Amino acid sequence: MPADAAVNQVETQSMPAQDHPLGYAVAQLHGIYVLAQNHLGLVVVDMHAAHERIMYERLKTALDAENVPMQPLLLPVSFQADRLEVATVEDEISKGQGNLKQLGFDIAVLSPTTLAVRAVPMMLKEADAVALARDVLRDLREYGASRALTERRNEMLGTMACHAAVRANRSLTIPEMNALLRDMEATERSGQCNHGRPTWFQVTMGELDKMFMRGK
Repeated sequence: MPADAAVNQVETQSMPAQDHPLGYAVAQLHGIYVLAQNHLGLVVVDMHAAHERIMYERLKTALDAENVPMQPLLLPVSFQADRLEVATVEDEISKGQGNLKQLGFDIAVLSPTTLAVRAVPMMLKEADAVALARDVLRDLREYGASRALTERRNEMLGTMACHAAVRANRSLTIPEMNALLRDMEATERSGQCNHGRPTWFQVTMGELDKMFMRGK
């Protein structure tokens, strides 16, 4: 067993799993699932789905409080835009970019075919700025700003959260996995992602014993 794996195993075993409902991480499976042990047995977490729910709830709370922190980009990211995307930003600029700023964005028109993302929501700073901006502009264009921020708000926030959620095949350390578990425990409705899929499953020791026919 590699030394770092042995250390992680010792550290995990020394932690009282009953202290937290989702227990403590022991491994990552195929870059998709986090495996943890709690007092009941095994917990399997879909890390992307779980992180997506966490980011959604944080965005929703910030938007409800009208306080979505903005992260200016050191270098604005420009991209080729279609006329509808440019028209949407021009319309926002004529209104002081109120709706975009409310969502944490600053987008400028560089030419009739080019836009530049100058700032994004701080909690989404690791996301692809262009893809994120395109999706937000599409919602503002298709549904209108007022409807996008009321009737369609949850769907739009879900799309934004998906961009920020940790991707499959990303290797996480044991501390990072445990941080995800703690964030899940502190997040409302963390048992389901924004699309209604479960974010985690519990497999009890009794179920594991039955699988391996222990006690027979």
